[in-house]
Amino acid sequence: MKVAEIYRSVQGEGFLTGATSTFVRTSGCNLRCWYCDTPHTSWMPEGEDLSVDEILARVAELDAEHVVLTGGEPMLFAELIPLSARLRKAGRHVTIETAGTLYLPVTCDLMSLSPKLANSTPSEDRAGPWSDRHQRTRHAPDVVRRLVSEYAYQVKFVVGSPDDCREVEEYLRAMPEIDRERAMLMPEGIDSEALARHAEWLEVYCHEHALRFCPRRQIEWFGYVRGT
Repeated sequence: MKVAEIYRSVQGEGFLTGATSTFVRTSGCNLRCWYCDTPHTSWMPEGEDLSVDEILARVAELDAEHVVLTGGEPMLFAELIPLSARLRKAGRHVTIETAGTLYLPVTCDLMSLSPKLANSTPSEDRAGPWSDRHQRTRHAPDVVRRLVSEYAYQVKFVVGSPDDCREVEEYLRAMPEIDRERAMLMPEGIDSEALARHAEWLEVYCHEHALRFCPRRQIEWFGYVRGT
């Protein structure tokens, strides 16, 4: 599978915020979010082809209890099936981060879903045919329903405006399988100033509507840099 980077850092989002973790970041994505914070795995994918054994060896060297399989979109790679199973067999806590558009019978302790709202669709001027392709494929409700039924999960929505919040509410009404206690709203942005600007009103909204606010601590801690 194509891997952009493997590194040890601290989880900055979701239920496991603060957990020292090894991140295995796959390269390649079936979507093109305009705000993507890892363009080296989507818009301009880079990396090296590694076998499952090679990935396991690097993870072992970094020696963290928690392992996060992320991307890009890790569900693009069938190797994720044996990789996740062998990580669990080795005693690692495994999180898989996915947009929820593809399904594989993987093994994990936490399925971290990030469904893409309409706000993620890039303009045709920027993305060409990817604009239409992204809009058509960004929402796969049957896949999301299957994932939340089979795994312990969290669901994170990237929000940049009150209109996005209304779309989240429509999404959750249409998907009663998702427990609101596991739904999180995360401010859009790749720098502390933008995150703080959105967080000022979004945190209040979450409190008023019984949703979880999900800060992006890794940007607060390290800035917008790779390997964090």
